[in-house]
Amino acid sequence: MVTSLHPLLAAEASAEAQASGAEPGDLEQAVWLRLLERLESEGPPSDPHRWLRSAVRTEARRTRRRVRNERPYGTEPAGVAEYAHEPERLALAAARHRALRDAVRRLPGRCPGLVEALLSPKDLTYREIAGELGISQGSLGPERSRCLGCLRRLLTPEVAAG
Repeated sequence: MVTSLHPLLAAEASAEAQASGAEPGDLEQAVWLRLLERLESEGPPSDPHRWLRSAVRTEARRTRRRVRNERPYGTEPAGVAEYAHEPERLALAAARHRALRDAVRRLPGRCPGLVEALLSPKDLTYREIAGELGISQGSLGPERSRCLGCLRRLLTPEVAAG
C-alpha cells in the first residue's frame, strides 16, 4: 500500500505545501503518521487514494492555522532575562534538563545516540552525526523525526503531570 500511495502523496503534498506554508516532506510525513495511526485504530481505509487526498488537505489546513496563530517573540519575554540567574529558575531549568536526559535514555533503538548528538554542545553537522552513528546522511532527517516523535510522546505525560 505504501508503494502504491507514495507517488500520489508526493504530488498532493507538493501541490498543497506552497499554500499552507509547509514543506512538502513535512506534509508527507504527517500524512504517513496519520495513516499509521488509522491502521492501528480503524484498519486500512476503504478508498486509500481518496483518504490520502483528504488527509493531505487536512494537514495543510492544520499547518495554515498553526502558522497563522503562532507569532515569534521579537525579544525575550518581559522579565525572563533579568531573573534568569535566580536559584529557583536555575533549579527548574536543571530539573527540566534532567527530565529530558532521562527521557532520551529511554528512547528505543538508535534514538538515544542520535538525540544526544543533536543536543551536543559541539553543534555537530548532519554529516558529522551520520558519521558518528554509522548511518547515511540521507536517513538522518527521517530518523531524527521519528526519534523526536518518540521523545515527544515520552515527555507528554511528564509535562502534563508537572
